[in-house]
Amino acid sequence: MQRESLLAREIQDLISQNLTVDVTKLALQKNKFSNQDWIAILNQITAKQKALTKLPTWFNTKNIIYPSKVSVEQTSSEKTADYKSKLVSGSTLIDMTGGLGVDDYYFAQRIQQVIHCEINPELSQIVAYNYEQLHVKNIQCLTGDSADIIKKLNQKFDWIYIDPSRRNESKGKVFMLNDCSPNVPELLDFYFNFSDKIMIKTAPILDITAGLSELKNVSSIHVVALENEVKELLWVLQKSYNQSITIIAVNLLKNNSEYFSFYLSSNTVLDEHSLPEKYLYEPNAAIMKAAGFKEITTQFEVKKLHQHSHLYTSKNLIDFPGRIFEILKKLDYNKQNMKSIFKGEKANITTRNFPETVDYIRNKWAIKDGGDLFCFFTTDMNNDKIVLLCNKLK
Repeated sequence: MQRESLLAREIQDLISQNLTVDVTKLALQKNKFSNQDWIAILNQITAKQKALTKLPTWFNTKNIIYPSKVSVEQTSSEKTADYKSKLVSGSTLIDMTGGLGVDDYYFAQRIQQVIHCEINPELSQIVAYNYEQLHVKNIQCLTGDSADIIKKLNQKFDWIYIDPSRRNESKGKVFMLNDCSPNVPELLDFYFNFSDKIMIKTAPILDITAGLSELKNVSSIHVVALENEVKELLWVLQKSYNQSITIIAVNLLKNNSEYFSFYLSSNTVLDEHSLPEKYLYEPNAAIMKAAGFKEITTQFEVKKLHQHSHLYTSKNLIDFPGRIFEILKKLDYNKQNMKSIFKGEKANITTRNFPETVDYIRNKWAIKDGGDLFCFFTTDMNNDKIVLLCNKLK
């Protein structure tokens, strides 16, 4: 469908009127516009529904065209795009994998000139049109293979940004960067001809150790979570860099953010262990992905319950990047204790370093989900299986 057709007032009104409607039901209805593509209209409704919380600027701007619901699903959220924009500075940035252009929209607020490369001509045109609706003047959209584009431009950029996508034939395999397009490990020396600083965005499924085995000159890795769900890994590379790598785990929340950083080192940091004290701490998802478990006991006045439990405890309450609980009771995990405590009661269950799953525990002891009680099934420093009944403080 032509863009002009989608922008017709009656179609835009229909899209706006159906943003809370189940599109699968809407698809069964008769096309109200016999001379228009009903599937394309439904696609706009679905994509805009997804943009409501993920892309509020796009959602609230009139006459935005969405290329597909998949593009909206795969693009960065505005919150994560804003975060990565704060990592760059200078005059020029080229995005080798432009996509929907959300990251570039935020880069353009800190960089004087941004170039958006996109191999799909239709998507490139839509993004350029949307930037006009968003009143963005300093992003240039170029269509074609980004490697050819940067060679033709033949200039030095302050930053190169890349968001490689996994090739279809790599599905089912272990996630590696050389299974993606563009093949960043293979092209890295080529990219460094045009910039001394490169930022690579990858899906959180990529193992950090695996990524480091494929890349060189990594100066920092940002593990970015949104509302305690890890959304992306950001790899910052600097030409000729060969010093310590900084790991930054950030959890972007509604009203504030949690930051935790440490140096990736081969030095062994000894954990300090303890039996459960008054308070219990569970690191946020970004720290879990960053595997900064041993660093926690060096930066906070807490002790670990067990080497593999990744739960921490203290006598005094402290501020902590994650969930915080007050321990009401500690129980040995046995039939008598479980029957005396859980008699059809509700509880929120978490397992850490425990041989049984949450579903198995619920079915075995008839524990309903929900309520105010939080129960951690875990292993203590003496290798005993225990249950911690807790009150959530944060």
